[in-house]
Amino acid sequence: MESNETEKLENLRKLISLYFNRSKSNNNKSDVYTTQVNISYYEIGCVITNMIKMCILTLDNEGDKRSSTNKNPINVSLVLEMVLEMFPINEFELLSEINQMFVTEN
Repeated sequence: MESNETEKLENLRKLISLYFNRSKSNNNKSDVYTTQVNISYYEIGCVITNMIKMCILTLDNEGDKRSSTNKNPINVSLVLEMVLEMFPINEFELLSEINQMFVTEN
C-alpha cells in the first residue's frame, strides 16, 4: 500500500514539473512580448470572469460601436484574446490528471 502512495507522489512530481513550467517563449517574434504577473488562481479566475462580464455588458449595450457619444469603443475581440492568453489551461490539465490519479479511484 505504501509503495503505491510513493508511486503516486512520484507521478505527481513529474506532472507538476511538466505543467507548471513558467518559462514561455515568444518564438523570436519582434512584435510579441511576454510579461509575468504574480497573482493567485483565485485572482486569475476573478479577472477572467470580470473581463467576460465586461464583454457581455459591452455587447448588450453596443459599447463596441463608435458613435458621437462613444469616441473610444471597447475592443471586445482584443479583451477576449487577452482572456484566452490568461486562461491557465496547463494548470487545469494538471488538476484533471490529479483528479484521475487520486480522486476518481476512491
